[in-house]
Amino acid sequence: MKRVFVNGYGSIGGRIAQFIAGDSDIEVLGVAKYSPDDKVNDAISRGFGVYVPKNKVEQFKNFRIAGTIEEALEKCDLVIDAAPAGTGYTNKKNLYEPKNIKAIFQGGEKVTGDKAIADLIFNSRVNYEHAFDKKYVMQGSCNVTGMGRILQPLKEKYGKKIKRFDATLLRRWADLEDSKTEVKDSIEWTHNPHHNDDVKNYMGKDTPLFLRAFKVPTRQMHVHLMDIRFNETAPTSSEILDLYKNEYGVATLYNAKGTKDIRDFAETIKFSFKDTNMIHIHADLIEIQDDVVKLTYSDDQTGIVIPENHLLMQAMLFKKKREDAFKHTEELFHMEEKKKLLEEHFSKK
Repeated sequence: MKRVFVNGYGSIGGRIAQFIAGDSDIEVLGVAKYSPDDKVNDAISRGFGVYVPKNKVEQFKNFRIAGTIEEALEKCDLVIDAAPAGTGYTNKKNLYEPKNIKAIFQGGEKVTGDKAIADLIFNSRVNYEHAFDKKYVMQGSCNVTGMGRILQPLKEKYGKKIKRFDATLLRRWADLEDSKTEVKDSIEWTHNPHHNDDVKNYMGKDTPLFLRAFKVPTRQMHVHLMDIRFNETAPTSSEILDLYKNEYGVATLYNAKGTKDIRDFAETIKFSFKDTNMIHIHADLIEIQDDVVKLTYSDDQTGIVIPENHLLMQAMLFKKKREDAFKHTEELFHMEEKKKLLEEHFSKK
């Protein structure tokens, strides 16, 4: 039995803690909270011990806390760092390295330069086994994770027949639960988006990927517009869809009017957190033009990285065989059932 500590209880940390609590191979030692708000009682009500920074204990005097973060780290085998983006390096240097603890970091941190938190970005579809002997690994962001599920099957099937990938990322402004972030009436663009280098970290530096990123005023998922250019006549749309028919965490949908349609349906069938945890290829938007496949898919923002964290945890703690890890993750997330329900609801008519 391994003990896992979740450092942070926000959009990602809360999801991770609640899902992995059902894993019989591990014990969730507890979760970290940095602000004395309603989420403290939420975590406690779910049976999690809440640990806080030792210099903030007095701020939590009205809550039944389990101890300090520093005390929790003395007892755990691995930390899933779900603290706010940009704090991972400080946590690594001040908390994890001194105690020689393995850690998983989330997207938004750096894997190059002086403040790199790891040298590997994990994507279960591409480099699962590469995490076996790593002490620190970054789980890619939702956009970066989703692109691996799309690109790797194409690379395996067509290889050098593909000339380049051109992608436009339409990113949601804030998560559904993020009440602190104002969704502005503006479309903003990102100069030199990190997603390109992050994807190449696990796909290979020579991957001919070129992308642009825009933030649009919505909380309802990301959408990627990807043009796949071939060195010859492009495959048919049916050939492309067949490629993803049995891909884990990829659903093929027709007749969805928008991302909110998918989230609303997810809520009716009681998916956890309204998440689908997957990529949704919008089959009725595929276009083939000479040597180019124009592909549109939506990405379940925060939800898509939660099963990935669970797969990464199994690789780092147990070095499980890939097929065994996926089977175990499926027991907790039921993604095959979700995929079936989504494809039945958004079927070709």
